[in-house]
Parts: sequence; C-alpha cells; structure tokens
Amino acid sequence: MDQHDWLAERFETHRTRLRAVAYRMLGSATEADDAVQEAWLRLSRADAGEIENLGGWLTTVVARVCLNLLQSRKSRREEPLEAHLPEETATGQDGPDPEQQALLADSVGLALLVVLDTLAPAERLAFVLHDMFDVPFEEIAPIVGRSPAAARQLASRARRRVRGAEAAPDADLARQRALVDAFLAAARGGDFQALLAMLDPDVVLRSDQAAVQVGASGELHGAAAVADTFAGRARAARPALIDGAAGLVWAPGGVPRVVFGFTITDGRIVAIDVVADPERLSRLQVALLDG
Repeated sequence: MDQHDWLAERFETHRTRLRAVAYRMLGSATEADDAVQEAWLRLSRADAGEIENLGGWLTTVVARVCLNLLQSRKSRREEPLEAHLPEETATGQDGPDPEQQALLADSVGLALLVVLDTLAPAERLAFVLHDMFDVPFEEIAPIVGRSPAAARQLASRARRRVRGAEAAPDADLARQRALVDAFLAAARGGDFQALLAMLDPDVVLRSDQAAVQVGASGELHGAAAVADTFAGRARAARPALIDGAAGLVWAPGGVPRVVFGFTITDGRIVAIDVVADPERLSRLQVALLDG
C-alpha cells in the first residue's frame, strides 16, 4: 500500500465523525460533505508524519472550514421577501444514502437547528464542539482566536439559548390545531390584538439561514414584534402537521417550500421556527390539512 492509499484509509476511519461535526456546525448535509472534502485535501497536502493526533487535527481543520463558512453567511446579501424560492428542492426521490441516514439519525431536532442558525459563528462552534463532541476548551480556543475561558463563555451563552428552545410543548394535538388555526385567521385578518393574546410575552421567532436569505428576520423576541411581523400576512400559508405537531406551511403546488413550526406551552405560542432549507424540509414529515 502506497502512502496515499494508507493516508486515505486512515482518513476514512474518521469520516463519519467529521461529517457529524460539520453537519451540526452548518445544518446542511451538502455543505458538511464539502467541509469534509476540504479536510481531506488539506491532509493530502500536509506532512502526515508530523501529525500526532490525526482525529484531533482533522476535527480542527473541519471546524475552521465550518467557521469560515458560517462567517461568510453573515456577509451574504439578503434578498427581499418576494425573492423567488427554488422551483426544485433537488433532494432526489430516493432520499439520503444509508450512511447519511445513519449520520443524521441522532441529529438535532428542527427547533434546535434553527436556534443554532441564530448563534454567532464562534458561539455555535464552541457549543457544538464542546457540548456535542466533548472537545476541550483548550483545543477550541485557538480555533476561535480566544482564550479557553472566553471559549467557555461562548459555549455557555449558546447553551442558555439552546435551553430556551427546549420548553416542553403541549402534547394535545386538538388544542395545538385550534391555536394555530386561530393564529392563522388572526394573521390573515390583520388582527394585531388577537395575535398578541395567543403569543407568550417572551415568544421568539427564529428563521433558518435559507429563510433569512429570502428576507426573514434571523430572530425576533417579544409578542409585539412577532405579532407585527404576521399581522396582515400569511395569506398563502396552510395548516399542516409537521412531524405530528400542528404548524403552517407555504406549499405552492402542494410542495412544501417554507414551514412554520410552533412550540406551544400552557396554551400560548412560545416559539415559531421558520424553515426554508430544502435539505431540512426533505426530512420533515409534512401533512397538509384543510384550511
């Protein structure tokens, strides 16, 4: 076996973990694959004999690539809400391959992916590497250009926001549907006061990166701000079951393009998560309802 084949074989033993790190960092399987491929290219150009801990070296490389991608997202030009969404989601009829399904089987949920999208790049990196993959802060610090203590603070801030997304929702589907249906009617009718009454005072509206790119706010807090966003709008939205929970969807031609997931606690809406990323949409079970 020559040097290249030997190195490729060693790299393959780390691929699944690297893809998992990149997916949680980026929220996109395609971008995750690109980040892992970039790590391989850098390894193939490096002096592998000088690398003492290959797994750690590769994780660091993938993390740096992901951090650069996250930072570049922040500088992309945002298009107006009326911007044209892709006509095809290009996810394929056969779905992800078995390896990808295994990778994503224990992946983060819809709300958490959206929360991660709203974190600053350095916060997201620190949280993902430490809390999800047990990377020490001493190794995270040089990646984000901070001290270990500062890296710990980044993860702590991210952790608080993530925990805020994990409120136990009401499980009664009939009550969920009644509230979401009432919310949709109030939004279409521009009834600001009715919207306020259904929203928790500390409600948060979160949008994934794909939704932000077509003009959605990355994150809004408070009932007044969220009610103002929806009042007089949502005319094209339809009620739907999203992974078994009541929600709304924009589905021209019956194809989901944007999903609105609701978290309802104690009879009020505490969070609305807006998802437009085609890869994420393809993994949601969306059932359109009459309305």
